[in-house]
Amino acid sequence: MIEIKGCSKTFDDIKAVSQVSLDIGDREVFGLVGSNGAGKSTLLRMMAGIIKPDTGEILIDGKPVYENEEAKSQFFYISDDSYFPVVYTPNDMVRFYRNFYPGFQMQRYTRLMKQFHLDEKRKIGTFSKGMKKQLLVIFGVSAGTKYLFCDETFDGLDPVMRQAVKSLFAAEIMNREFTPVIASHNLRELEDVCDHVGLLHEGGILLSKDLEEMKLHIHKIQCVLTDREREKELEKELDILKIQHQGSLLLITARGTRSEIMAKIQSKKPLFCEVIPLTLEEIFISETEVAGYEIKNLF
Repeated sequence: MIEIKGCSKTFDDIKAVSQVSLDIGDREVFGLVGSNGAGKSTLLRMMAGIIKPDTGEILIDGKPVYENEEAKSQFFYISDDSYFPVVYTPNDMVRFYRNFYPGFQMQRYTRLMKQFHLDEKRKIGTFSKGMKKQLLVIFGVSAGTKYLFCDETFDGLDPVMRQAVKSLFAAEIMNREFTPVIASHNLRELEDVCDHVGLLHEGGILLSKDLEEMKLHIHKIQCVLTDREREKELEKELDILKIQHQGSLLLITARGTRSEIMAKIQSKKPLFCEVIPLTLEEIFISETEVAGYEIKNLF
């Protein structure tokens, strides 16, 4: 289990992370999502023990991670801008990683390199961005660590490779103790792979919930009401995140169970009413708009 307790980090006058508290359970895919500059990469680097929080602490299986080799041996970190020596091949990198991860699984590495059609002896500097991402995932899985920290890992992967990486993560979770933590702004990519989502905004956590539970408690309904008074009544009775008008059609995004929301809308005797499935991206937009982060405020 990873425990993040009241962590903050400031760079000069910029507060990158502010009082973040978060628990990441075992054997789940945890998505760390948020707006640009929300603090995802900074939080991930603190989790990896690369930078020290100004306040708070981060524990991995009960051990503080900063300057703690025992805790760091439990995870493999993939940064968004990983560096490889110019002349190194994948096999050269494996020799390097085996110094830090004695349990590095050579057979696993060799098999995955063949499955992903990557040449073990080719200079990494000649790899494309997507190939380098694939290679880092292979290193991370082959290291055999309990946790894998990924910063924008799906960025640069084509659709086939994205699906292959997702399938690889799912297989690892099924077969051993494995917990990937994926920081990304690409919500569509995380939606079908994550079990739990932590939503960051301006350095703080807006919410941290099970993805399926989140979808069960936020709903989007389109309906047609007979008059404006009934709409005003609904605005008072529902916990509304967003409300839009498209001609006579009313679009409502609200918190609550489906049955609770529908009961209140049905009590207004709408001419038409139906629930529309919400994507993770729509949930993110609704939650951040409530927090004051709207595209209309940017221009």
